[in-house]
Amino acid sequence: MNKIKKHPVSTLGYGFIDPAYIPKGKDEYHLRYKQNRSKKNYRKLTPSEIKLLEKNDNSSDDWSRVLVTDVFDVSLVKRCSFFGLIRIGKLEPFYHEFNDLRMPVGLYNSTIISCDFGDHVVVDNVSFMSHYIVGDEAMLVNINELVASNHAKFGNGVLKQGESESVRIWLEVCNENGGRSILPFNGMLAADAWLWSKYRDDVKLLEKFKSFTDKQFDTQRGYYGKIGERTVIKNCKIIKDTWIGSDAYLKGANKIKNITINSSPEATTQIGEGCELVNGIIGYGCRVFYGVKAVRFFLGSNSQLKYGARLINSFLSDNSTISCCEVLNSLIFPAHEQHHNNSFLCAATLQGQSNMAAGATIGSNHNSRGADGELLAGRGFWPGLCVSLKHNSKFSSFTLLAKGDFPAELHIPIPFSLVHNDVSNDTLLVMPGYWFMHNMYALARNEGKYRSRDNRPEKTQEIEYNYLAPDSVNEMFDALQLMKIAAATAFAKKYKKNIAEKDLLKTGEALLEASQEINQLEITATGFENSSRKCVLLKCGDAYHHFKKQIIYYGISQLLQLIKERKINNWQQLAKALPVKPETTEWKNVGGQLIPAPALHVLMRRIQNGKIESWDAVHEFYMKQSKLYARDKFQHAFASLLEVLNITAAQFTQKLLSQTLKQALLIKKEMTKNIADTRAKDYSNPFRQMLYDTDKEMEQVLGALKDNQFIKEQQTATDMFEAAVSAVMGWVK
Repeated sequence: MNKIKKHPVSTLGYGFIDPAYIPKGKDEYHLRYKQNRSKKNYRKLTPSEIKLLEKNDNSSDDWSRVLVTDVFDVSLVKRCSFFGLIRIGKLEPFYHEFNDLRMPVGLYNSTIISCDFGDHVVVDNVSFMSHYIVGDEAMLVNINELVASNHAKFGNGVLKQGESESVRIWLEVCNENGGRSILPFNGMLAADAWLWSKYRDDVKLLEKFKSFTDKQFDTQRGYYGKIGERTVIKNCKIIKDTWIGSDAYLKGANKIKNITINSSPEATTQIGEGCELVNGIIGYGCRVFYGVKAVRFFLGSNSQLKYGARLINSFLSDNSTISCCEVLNSLIFPAHEQHHNNSFLCAATLQGQSNMAAGATIGSNHNSRGADGELLAGRGFWPGLCVSLKHNSKFSSFTLLAKGDFPAELHIPIPFSLVHNDVSNDTLLVMPGYWFMHNMYALARNEGKYRSRDNRPEKTQEIEYNYLAPDSVNEMFDALQLMKIAAATAFAKKYKKNIAEKDLLKTGEALLEASQEINQLEITATGFENSSRKCVLLKCGDAYHHFKKQIIYYGISQLLQLIKERKINNWQQLAKALPVKPETTEWKNVGGQLIPAPALHVLMRRIQNGKIESWDAVHEFYMKQSKLYARDKFQHAFASLLEVLNITAAQFTQKLLSQTLKQALLIKKEMTKNIADTRAKDYSNPFRQMLYDTDKEMEQVLGALKDNQFIKEQQTATDMFEAAVSAVMGWVK
């Protein structure tokens, strides 16, 4: 039975806060006055104004509680019922126009309880409006219910006075069983979510994170909902406990409850038809359209949810798009793309720049005794059409999965790999370095694409989009070691030789350097799949050389950047600028920002010992590391260059620099050629050509290859690289 309480109508609009929660010397409006900082001068209505209001079918339980400013056209308020304290800004005879919506300024056909209105607002047919503060020039049209409760938290994972822990909203990211749950808060970054979800063995650290979140917000009851200046809301059903920034646009939403919607003139946010959003936070400049269902979620700035997307218990970071898909229990770093229907993502941590193809089933706990499996993928994760994966699985950076149903859990430790399930031979095939050999066009193009789409209004974190960076280069070094051991093992097996464990690396290196011999071996790997079937590494010799070349190019490109920034023009200056003992230390991908592991450990120690006491201080650490990134990345790149050349810093001479510069230039030219050749395949492929009767028709549809803007940009970049190399060669002996 529904329990319906009866109260005197004279109390409607009053008693918003239980007296037990009102501070001594305050009244129920003390937080409302704090929130509304417009500094408007309000006055009471005159008797003639009250008479005209009543003539226009308006009513109030107490007209003395309806306050207005000096600029108040009483004719612009019609057929409204007012309860409690109402404060109305300027009303003058204008009409507002926004996207073909034209409405006169004023308050019409609405029931309004204890609200504040800015200047020149439009409020029409709001059936029930309670405890909101509305900014100047906002437009509210055709809304069934617009309500704020006295315990509104606006999507933040905090508690109000008198509430129990059982009502706190957690996001159960990364794992379906809640073992990596985090508390969302407005202003949260992907780095915060990752730290909180990752280091679960550090109980003290987790307690600090919870404390930081609680300290971000006032526990007092009685905050009003807020609608920012110039925000337009039309044809929506239920909006409850919602904080909406300025210049937002909400149209046709079914339900928006316990939500913060960040929006500003520079980064407007829009919510469209049929959306149902509950318990979440939406960043600046977002688009949420067409039947989206999101529950317990965080949507980063400049991101989109579209076409029936479902986002549940998940954190989707900045500059991302999910369309037509279901995403559950996931933590997704910036620049994620997931467009096609029937895609499914469950219990995963994706570390950015990922792209999900149609029909991909990424995550399945059906091979587990409990819903506690996880998937972890480094930057650039790209599963192909209809890929199906099992938990637990882990992938290095820039892994491409060919179409197929992978029957067992996977661990792919080699970056830039193509992974294929060879059903006919019951074999797992892994091609290391696939991108460098067969698709440099897409690999190189993605960096610029993601960077151009990065329209975050506040770039607290320096997000790395280059495929050559400390995380991927460290993985390449690990892969080089793995391939050496695998090559030596394959050689020993084929020729029935007994190679001592201490000699495996040396033997494997010799084999990989002599590419002719390596091509005669079937190189297998263990630990890549949770099965007894064979895993074959393809084209290891080619991958080995490509990895070394890319590391050399990485080191030299960073060195040239240092020379440019510091305006170095002789060897003596360069020698002084080079680190004496550089190290390829471990790095962590912290929400898309790459941070040296030692620096991250310092952060956590400072949090634990109380030297860092807030999320703001944590964010200051991210900003500091962002400013240090270029320096730290160069040190890593130089250390990587020395390691791949197998020399010390003292052995890095002018002569060696000259040789390496020439080598890097050849590598750069080869990369540019590979980019052009990759795209050229699309024009020579007979299965593409068959759709066009003439070459001219194909060019009209695809554009002429010679006019490809990205290829032109790459050639220009190569010319600039060559000029930089030539300039240095001019003063290197």
